[in-house]
Amino acid sequence: MASLAMPAHAQQPKPLAGPWHGTLATPANPPQLILHITEQPNGVLAVALDVPSQKVAGLAFSGAELRQDSLILLSDFLGVRYAGRLSADGQQVNGRWKQNGEQWPLVLQRGLPAAAAPPPRPQDPVAPLPYLEQQVRFKNPSGGHELAGTLTIPRSKAPFPAVVLVSGSGPQDRDESILGHHPFRVLADYLTRRGFAVLRYDDRGVGQSGGTFATATTADFLADAQAAVAFLRTQTGVQPKRVGLIGHSEGGTIALLAGAEPNPPAFIVSLAGMGVNGRELLLRQQADILRASGLDTASTGRMRRTQQTLLTVIQTTPDNPPAIARMVPLLKQASPGVPESTLTTMAAQMTSPWYRYFLGLNPAPALTKVKAPVLALNGSKDVQVAADLNLAAIQSGLKAAGNRDVTVQQLDGLNHLFQTATTGLPSEYGQISETFSPSALQIIGNWLAAHARR
Repeated sequence: MASLAMPAHAQQPKPLAGPWHGTLATPANPPQLILHITEQPNGVLAVALDVPSQKVAGLAFSGAELRQDSLILLSDFLGVRYAGRLSADGQQVNGRWKQNGEQWPLVLQRGLPAAAAPPPRPQDPVAPLPYLEQQVRFKNPSGGHELAGTLTIPRSKAPFPAVVLVSGSGPQDRDESILGHHPFRVLADYLTRRGFAVLRYDDRGVGQSGGTFATATTADFLADAQAAVAFLRTQTGVQPKRVGLIGHSEGGTIALLAGAEPNPPAFIVSLAGMGVNGRELLLRQQADILRASGLDTASTGRMRRTQQTLLTVIQTTPDNPPAIARMVPLLKQASPGVPESTLTTMAAQMTSPWYRYFLGLNPAPALTKVKAPVLALNGSKDVQVAADLNLAAIQSGLKAAGNRDVTVQQLDGLNHLFQTATTGLPSEYGQISETFSPSALQIIGNWLAAHARR
């Protein structure tokens, strides 16, 4: 990533080049920071920031200066000022990090941090497993590609009811892996032990699956999920009339949409699926994340207005080049100091086929056609798909369909991944050892057991 910088004093030695690391001493969930300092031939210091726990990499500081033995860093984008003093041996910088009216100690050590031990994930299944596990491939006729996945089958007497797991947004593997967690592996293990055959698969263009991810939309992923259901219905040992869909996040929405299509699943579990349109969801998501992050009301309001304008530009400008040309100045105004190349990349991502489709996606018409039994769950600490807003919309839509077999439940204290959480912020996901709340697993398993017998 390109970096902006202020010139350092030409007469001063520059002993800082290379990586540095430290832990920001915030009261909750202290993040590890990694700073990459380079010294340009023209006497300029440039500094880029990584925050691994928050998936931040290469974020350039807008100012970097060495004054005698003091390092001064500025980030207009983050609203950060760091001032620290270099130790006599040149191996440590001791200073304070100021951001949005607060400040915390930050001691930087020369070099990269030692490789961390893998985080504990006690729910990951460990061999030997009490069920069969098969690697499978199946075709999506409409897309002309094959998808690869894992089918787990109980060892007890067949045939079995079965479910397909559908992942959330972004390129996901069959385990929906994130920050060392494998939510779908844990869910498949739990349900297979309870007597269900479970199919989970890599997204198109991910892992061992064919197809192209970059140009795919929610409609394409819906077609993949339908192909998975059709495949599972043909498998030996599976009860073809008792094959359901369980989806998480975007997958939860896809599961609901599939219920309005021909040959719908026998039952549906929507985990943090959306019930409102994409624009409304994205605006609420931004507000909830900023609130949970502790951002002040004025700053939150400014960012919301910018987001509203950006989304309107996307929705009213169908061609990408003029849309991006209108978006970059807005992004620059909201994020001064960030290189224009970075802002252009952000605008391009927001005008991708998936983003454009999702922005206009409204599940309400489909919900009024869903007749299959539905279980819709969401966590009260979900800052990505707000529980109150979306569960109410899902329930309202299904009620309009005359669907009398609907269970809607908000689960206290759980985040978007259905972990027991403190803040609900994505930065917390990897720090929690729990992959999937046992109480949520039990609710899903009990509901499926009751409906699979029908």
